[in-house]
Amino acid sequence: MRDRLMTGYTPRLVPGVTPEDVIEVTTRVVMCDGGGGPLGHPAVALRIEHQQVTCPYCSRTYRLADGAGEDGHHH
Repeated sequence: MRDRLMTGYTPRLVPGVTPEDVIEVTTRVVMCDGGGGPLGHPAVALRIEHQQVTCPYCSRTYRLADGAGEDGHHH
């Protein structure tokens, strides 16, 4: 995944234009395929470094649940 701080690639939410899907998860690594089917995209593994990560393909955002993923932030 591209580094949003280096490239500015992370989508910026615009109401009514970009998807506003926010999915709460309990692990720091999530797989996103855009929902599969004909409207999906290639499956990508996304790592939540802080509290959330946004898929660069579909703008779906994965937010870490409170108290989840406390693995000492090891990579």
